[in-house]
Amino acid sequence: MITLKSQMIIIGLVLITLIYFVNMVRKHQLDLRYALSWFAVGVAILLMACFPGIMDWLARLIGIASPVNMLFFFGFVFTLILVFVLTYSVSRMSNRIKVLTQELAMLKKEMNDRK
Repeated sequence: MITLKSQMIIIGLVLITLIYFVNMVRKHQLDLRYALSWFAVGVAILLMACFPGIMDWLARLIGIASPVNMLFFFGFVFTLILVFVLTYSVSRMSNRIKVLTQELAMLKKEMNDRK
């Protein structure tokens, strides 16, 4: 079981991190669509720190022998989803940059032809 001191440290760190993310989104340093997954993780960690019995209950519900194994599994799944989303985003941006570069080249050629 987790000690009260550990719970307070985890809660404090998560709250500081969530405030930092909100500040980054507010200053437009981080896009909201990318920050939402981290907000969800922060809230989940906050809930598990406040109510440590949730991990045991959820592990039993899913059929995982140990709550620590459940955390590793969820971390792995979260990482896979995050990598997929970022790969999709980079692919879309790459296609947009290619189209934009082609349009810019055509505009430059058109301007040079007018001279």
